[in-house]
Amino acid sequence: MPELTPEQMATLTELAMGCARRGESQTLLELIEQGMPVDLQDAAGNTALMLAAYSGHPDTVEALISRGADVDLRNARDQSPIAGALFKGEDKIVQMLVGAGADLDAGNPSARATAVMFGQTHLLS
Repeated sequence: MPELTPEQMATLTELAMGCARRGESQTLLELIEQGMPVDLQDAAGNTALMLAAYSGHPDTVEALISRGADVDLRNARDQSPIAGALFKGEDKIVQMLVGAGADLDAGNPSARATAVMFGQTHLLS
């Protein structure tokens, strides 16, 4: 991907994060193939993986993990993708992130603490 101006980078970030929220895996994969960093973060520190997990898009989560997305990269509020998926009740995504080696003790609150809060500790074993 060529060097982008700050305005172009902001547009790219907005596009990528919107795709993650909507579960538009193919567009995200095309952006990554064209050189977009898989762990690109928005102004709040969210990655496409964080937003796809929180928004309930397992296919997108799987696609991003397969491209090397960091399953433990936390946002500016110290929230992890797995804690967000637990909060939203996204059981399949939680299991995918556990399978990908997500750190259950990272972030605040951690995935373990979030699971206790929402009665979902069975998902972390």
